[in-house]
Amino acid sequence: MTRDLAAGDLCLVIDSKGRRYLLTLAEDGDFSTHHGVIPHTEMIGCPEGTRLETPSGGKFTILRPRLTDYILKMKRGAQVVYPKDLGPILVYGDIAPGDTVVEAGTGSGALTMAVTRLVGPTGRVVSVERRPDHAAHARKTLRKWFGELPGWLELRDGSVEDVIAEVRPDRIVLDLPEPWHAAAIAAEHLQPGGVFVAYVPTVPQMQQTVEAMRASRSFIDLSGFEVLLRTWNVEGRSIRPDHQMVGHTGFVVVGRRAMPVGRHPPTPGMMAPE
Repeated sequence: MTRDLAAGDLCLVIDSKGRRYLLTLAEDGDFSTHHGVIPHTEMIGCPEGTRLETPSGGKFTILRPRLTDYILKMKRGAQVVYPKDLGPILVYGDIAPGDTVVEAGTGSGALTMAVTRLVGPTGRVVSVERRPDHAAHARKTLRKWFGELPGWLELRDGSVEDVIAEVRPDRIVLDLPEPWHAAAIAAEHLQPGGVFVAYVPTVPQMQQTVEAMRASRSFIDLSGFEVLLRTWNVEGRSIRPDHQMVGHTGFVVVGRRAMPVGRHPPTPGMMAPE
């Protein structure tokens, strides 16, 4: 059941022209615009979708932000993975409740939030970040979104290769400059049938990632693609594509781990052959 907005909640304010503002509600806070001021106390206790009006006639609607709203409006350190790419990464990566996922780098936390919410409390997410400044920033954005860090999310500093070998995950999702360095480790420690996903901005990076996965001789069903998003204007009889679109942001590389010919993992409870 959806609860009313409360102090401490994230709130998305949308004006009559569709402009969006993200704020955290506080008892002593004010939302100020050129159309006037709305005290946060007028928003606290309201159900989502409430419409407010300032004395000067400014009209606003208040809602809790969707994950896509938060990602596009949150303060960022590292470049984020945009919503148009998050969906395909989650779907082609076949990430589901209960999965164990190793993710790197944490960056600004956009991909971390999406994966953590999807696997849920029956799953496990280990997110790795090399840069201390990015790791500190991600902790702030994650806490702001979740309220507190979920118990099934582990944030680590260091090398993702070491974490892959330790965790032996079901899924690997990498947003790194050189994800091909993790291909050999993933080929050995990713669960059989597990999915390896890399998100890279350039053609040479996509090429090197795919070549490293092929060289390991442990990945099948390899694919690389980009997602282009074009919105449409629908106003009465004026139905046309918008003049601008979200073009290239990055390439998604996907592959699945297969066992070498003649080799099978030991059956649980049985000793592996010597």
